[in-house]
Amino acid sequence: MATIAISDFQKVEMRVGKIVDVADFPEARNPSYRLRIDFGPLGIKTSSAAVQRWYTKADLLGRSVVAVTNFPARQIGPFMSEVLCLGAVQADGRVVLVRPDVEGELGARIA
Repeated sequence: MATIAISDFQKVEMRVGKIVDVADFPEARNPSYRLRIDFGPLGIKTSSAAVQRWYTKADLLGRSVVAVTNFPARQIGPFMSEVLCLGAVQADGRVVLVRPDVEGELGARIA
């Protein structure tokens, strides 16, 4: 993997949000959910998350997540995904969503 400068990393805006709504996304290629995530002062943003194999709706609703908030919005089928939820991809392909270890302010920037 290529090395990047710290200035490149600093361009990526990652923030803490809380999932406030989870809906099935049958139009997605991979088993996915449509998420609505509250980022406090930044408002509620949408995201498509291909994690249906590993998480139920109940697992996700109310869960804190870390997401990239400054990528351009991306059309995924009929759905516009505004943020990218971060997850750690395991050796077996399973995705473990990244979240803060304690509750903090919604919209807090990851440094």
